[in-house]
Amino acid sequence: MRMRMIIIYFDMKINTIFIMMRYIFFITCFALSQFFLANCEESQDSSKIVIAGGSLTEIVYFLDYSDKIAGIDVTSNYPSDTANLPSIGYVRALSTEGILSLKPTLILGEDDMGPPLVIDQLKLTGVDLRIIDEGHSANGILQKINCISSVLGVNTDLSSSKIELLEQDINKLNILAMDNQNSKIKVMLILNMQGTSPIVAGKGTSGDGFIKMTGAVNVANNFEGWKPISSESIISYNPDFIIITNRGMGSFPDTKSLSETTALRFTDAAKKQNILSEDGMAMLGFGVRTIGAALEFAKTFQQ
Repeated sequence: MRMRMIIIYFDMKINTIFIMMRYIFFITCFALSQFFLANCEESQDSSKIVIAGGSLTEIVYFLDYSDKIAGIDVTSNYPSDTANLPSIGYVRALSTEGILSLKPTLILGEDDMGPPLVIDQLKLTGVDLRIIDEGHSANGILQKINCISSVLGVNTDLSSSKIELLEQDINKLNILAMDNQNSKIKVMLILNMQGTSPIVAGKGTSGDGFIKMTGAVNVANNFEGWKPISSESIISYNPDFIIITNRGMGSFPDTKSLSETTALRFTDAAKKQNILSEDGMAMLGFGVRTIGAALEFAKTFQQ
């Protein structure tokens, strides 16, 4: 009898714990959904926008709301008209005073906007601050565009027509990416050069996401983050294609001289002259241009 009562007691305890866990899970999901909904809901006043993040600036231009921009960070260098806008500094090293001096009614920031102290100070001022979620994929770009469109209160028909054009390119990209996956094309993406050592995109980076968009394989998927790699690693990776940012080219006049003076010359990519350069923000910013850049590289990989 006593044993039976003990079993019943523990059974009730387990059921109680299970119910509490379900309740906590529900509350957490609800809170997260409310957070993301609130972060993308329409701003009460978007007449003066300050932007910290090049991809967000591209999207605001894409949505034809550039006349509302009051200031941008230094990564916001596209389109060329951005050169005429006031600068608030580097996206990760902003100052509260510099931003507030432009008297913004809305601040849009990428998820690496900082430092954290500045974000905390901006929240205390009551200015509408939106940190936009980042996803290193075509869908992530579309979500970012939809979010900003909602925040700015862009006409639904206008935003839908623009997004439809992007979706056409994404569909083309997906078809090419599937072919490239079957071919198992190996790609190395270089951010810049540290002497003769390339700083390469590992797992979880924007470079890794970009390579995946094209359907190719990131050869440096055995580590996380951006890291310099040795000559031995370059040779062992032996990529079919090497992509380097224009800024990463640095003092090298062209990709041929880059390959001839570094260990890259031992790779199949160099031997077949498959070293390509592109604007870093176009590839790695995950704004509107990233879809077009991925599409062009996906085509190139099939030639």
